[in-house]
Amino acid sequence: MRREAATAHSPWPFLAVRRGLPLLVAALALVAAWLRPEYLGWFLVVAVAGAAEVWPTFKRGETYLRQRRTIVRKDGLWAYAFLPVARFFRREESWILSFCAWNNVRVRQVFQSRQARNAVVLLPHCIQLSRCKADVISDLKACYECGLCTVEDILAGTLTKQWNVRLTNRSHKAYREARELRPDLIVAVSCADRLLKGLTRLAEVPSYVIPLHLPHGMCVDTTFRVDHLTEAMAALVKPR
Repeated sequence: MRREAATAHSPWPFLAVRRGLPLLVAALALVAAWLRPEYLGWFLVVAVAGAAEVWPTFKRGETYLRQRRTIVRKDGLWAYAFLPVARFFRREESWILSFCAWNNVRVRQVFQSRQARNAVVLLPHCIQLSRCKADVISDLKACYECGLCTVEDILAGTLTKQWNVRLTNRSHKAYREARELRPDLIVAVSCADRLLKGLTRLAEVPSYVIPLHLPHGMCVDTTFRVDHLTEAMAALVKPR
């Protein structure tokens, strides 16, 4: 079975911007208030606003879950706002995956203390070998188990570990199925831009995300770290 060595992505680039810029603005406002006391009130408002913008990034556990929709959408605004800057420096994918890594840190903090009971795994159809004729989208058991793509590994997970897996060929179908199943955790595999889109569109559902590797370009014979998926499922999901 093919395995691609994936570089571990750090949440700190995203977090440096997400926390650093508001805190910098707050600090500058306090300095300005000291230098120009006649505008004290206005500068204090700016300082408090900067601190308030950072505060949601420190929320954990049940508080984080209750407010996840708002928190993730606000984080997503920061991710989208600085996407042109990252693109200019040719770091677009790294920036998105840093945002995803920060999301994963917070999701792990929640579910390592109380594992999910109704998790669903969302996978793209492009992990199937492009020349393969098996109708794995309709039925994963149709896999020929030839060992040429990662679908065989996923089938093994559904049979031995009873994963609830959905293999789809359209993002909107994945969103619809996820909402219909009402999971308490989504574990999703996709390319970086779709992960960003999915996290912000399904912000109400805790989601742990894993990036695709694209050795042949978009949507053709893609791969991902199956061991990363296996580890995440073992750590975050209660065995059936």
